[in-house]
Amino acid sequence: MLLRGRSARRRGTVWSTAVAAGGALAAVVGLATAPAVSAAPGSAPQVNALAESPPPAKASSLDWAPCDDAAHPGAECATLSVPVDWAHPDGPRFGLAVARRKATDPGARVGSMVFGPGGPGDSGVDRVVTGISRFSPEVRRRFDIVSFDPRGVGGSTPVTCSNDLLAQRPAPQLASQADFNATVAYNTRLRADCRARTGPVFDHLDSAQTVRDLDALRVALGESRLTFHGSSYGTLLGAEYAETYPRRVRAMVLESVIDHSVPTAGEFLRAQATAAEDSFGEFAAWCDGHADCALHGRDVRGVWQGLLDRAGRGELENPAEPGTPLSQSDLVNGIAFRKFYDADYAGLATAVAGMDARRPLPASPTSVAPLPPATPVFCADWHLPIHDYRQYASYVRAMERTAPDLPYLLPVHMLAACLGAPTANPQHRLDAHDAPPILVSNSLHDPATGYPWAVSVARQLGRSGVLLTYEGQGHGSVTSGPCMENAVDVYLTDLTLPARGTRCPSIPS
Repeated sequence: MLLRGRSARRRGTVWSTAVAAGGALAAVVGLATAPAVSAAPGSAPQVNALAESPPPAKASSLDWAPCDDAAHPGAECATLSVPVDWAHPDGPRFGLAVARRKATDPGARVGSMVFGPGGPGDSGVDRVVTGISRFSPEVRRRFDIVSFDPRGVGGSTPVTCSNDLLAQRPAPQLASQADFNATVAYNTRLRADCRARTGPVFDHLDSAQTVRDLDALRVALGESRLTFHGSSYGTLLGAEYAETYPRRVRAMVLESVIDHSVPTAGEFLRAQATAAEDSFGEFAAWCDGHADCALHGRDVRGVWQGLLDRAGRGELENPAEPGTPLSQSDLVNGIAFRKFYDADYAGLATAVAGMDARRPLPASPTSVAPLPPATPVFCADWHLPIHDYRQYASYVRAMERTAPDLPYLLPVHMLAACLGAPTANPQHRLDAHDAPPILVSNSLHDPATGYPWAVSVARQLGRSGVLLTYEGQGHGSVTSGPCMENAVDVYLTDLTLPARGTRCPSIPS
């Protein structure tokens, strides 16, 4: 998925995630992660008014100036004016925050490459300003690296909600139809509050709108065709751009791929749970085979289950906040899943061993962690209706059977948070048959965007889709060793694709 369970920073009542190294889903956390979105009982997805042959975006200027970050000099920032609703291009507008770093070798410059950030909720501006090392030296040499804060994020009219209301979020562990109804009612109140504080853009956060923003950015950059690298949730943006504007694509890399054709909540959750549990199995196997693992020689799953049990009773101490309990959800999504993203199995083993050695706290209730700020984007992009408590509970049980070591993954939180929400950009199979070749890249053991999703998207792209496989772990793969890096660099710079079926070996972490 997509959204990761990572910490957020508050600016008054504005929630914006900090960009962490290594990628986007959480899902899940995610995706990191993830998330399934559901409509109100009996509701149908809204028809996307942007779906039919959108005209080219109108040109808009970018007045570049040094970004306000003395610690990371060299980046330039600008604001791109775009419509709140592309179905009404002459209506109200807002500013899209944009950043770039110029090619380090102007004489070898190919053009601009736009990076599509993940999440949803990640800041592309932060990526360019503070995280440019995420891109290979060759890409930085040959391209101006450009990215943006998607609508509703960071400097682009961020989703703004009452902190007090956010703190009242019900836990996703629903136990009855009354809990289900109360969650739907809470979601309705929260959406109304966020809409009032955020403004009209709140109702236009779906990826189909962002596709039009991306094309407006292409025009403003003076590029006749788009060179694009999307990561995690940014791959949904890239794929839909290729579908909407296939002849405006020069080159496109989709890394850690979202499959937006998954039709039901059950299939979505099963795919997310399968990917996450696979990463836990990789972690356990690594510990069994490496003497430097802090849990080597122990029953890894047994130790982990002990921590889950203590967390469930409110007895597990939060290592980041001594004296306070750590919930099961924060143990799974905030600690384990973060380590899975970077395939940091040594770090996870050390953290698990340390928590296991701590004395239990007196049993006490744990709080519900805040969700990422761009939850409305998930809700707008995924139609996964849940009609009542019985259906919700059946999906949760099925997910926990699939991922027994990782209860209440972030997609379950998102499923609950989007109960009753409208959907503007529902799932569908890709139709980008006129697009040029597109490079689809994925780790074999990705905790958030499982490898089968990449296989599926490459197939949906037909002759345009070329799958590049990294035979390792982690969320993100394009700079995972020279084989991956060189294949991606050559494609972006020279439009030369790797042979179909290319697989690159795992690089030890």
